[in-house]
Amino acid sequence: MKQGTTIITLDNGYHLWTRTVGTGDIHLLCLHGGPGGTHEYWENFGDELADLGVQVSMYDQLGSFYSDQPNYQDPEIAKKYLTYDYFLSEVEEVRQKLGLDNFYLIGQSWGGVLVQLYAAKYGQHLKGAIISSMVDEIDDYVKHVNQCRLQTLGPDKVAYMQKIEATNQLADPTYQSYVEQLNQEYVDRKQPEAIRHLVPTMATDVYNVFQGDNEFVITGKLKDWHFREHLQEITVPTLLTFGEHETMPLETAKIMEAKIPHARLVTTPNGGHHHMIDNAPVYFEHLKQFISDVENGTFKD
Repeated sequence: MKQGTTIITLDNGYHLWTRTVGTGDIHLLCLHGGPGGTHEYWENFGDELADLGVQVSMYDQLGSFYSDQPNYQDPEIAKKYLTYDYFLSEVEEVRQKLGLDNFYLIGQSWGGVLVQLYAAKYGQHLKGAIISSMVDEIDDYVKHVNQCRLQTLGPDKVAYMQKIEATNQLADPTYQSYVEQLNQEYVDRKQPEAIRHLVPTMATDVYNVFQGDNEFVITGKLKDWHFREHLQEITVPTLLTFGEHETMPLETAKIMEAKIPHARLVTTPNGGHHHMIDNAPVYFEHLKQFISDVENGTFKD
């Protein structure tokens, strides 16, 4: 497969930024979170997995910083492209245009939603699936993040946040300072953050529709994410990897491990939602062990 950065043209006419690094017969496709985030926390995966002979491909989803950004203010465009079905179909089209088959698919957070959907529908193309920091049941997440912010901020500050949320004054500086405190505790525990820009790169037009204003309040389409009854449809070897101090509840991860037919749950100490950065050595040890076990035919769930 061609190395480096390639702009691919989708059948709908939009363009996506893609990058492929590393060499080898094992192929890994990476799906970023957000939605509306970028590929950037996958950038070192080629180096980290080089000794296994893994070629790593990544891309920015439609609307994200490096790819085309449709005019989502147009209701027809938003209706067509800001859907689960669109982003799932996008994964499959990217797979085809990159020439991938019998490959591993990894997704972080929102990317983990897409891995679950893809593995259930298109599992015949997969050798293995890696769900990084994403649950199958959003109600469990909401309960957990509310516990997190109460534990970290205390009842008075949480009451203030709830008042701001009820009046939709989310730009309030005090509210946003509490969000940042929570981000540093549960999302990006490695401070300063490894990935920084001089301008914001989050595609808020996409993020706000699915998530909301921030990671600690769900007002978008993800509030209806309920996938548990479909977990048994994921039949490929599956790695569930979670930080031990993050926004996603580990108790739910344990349920997923039990319900996915061939699943292994691993956790990263002192890792938040981005535990591939917070504690990279442990994260990559788990990932490399999973890939090696699948490749060697020794994977045990």
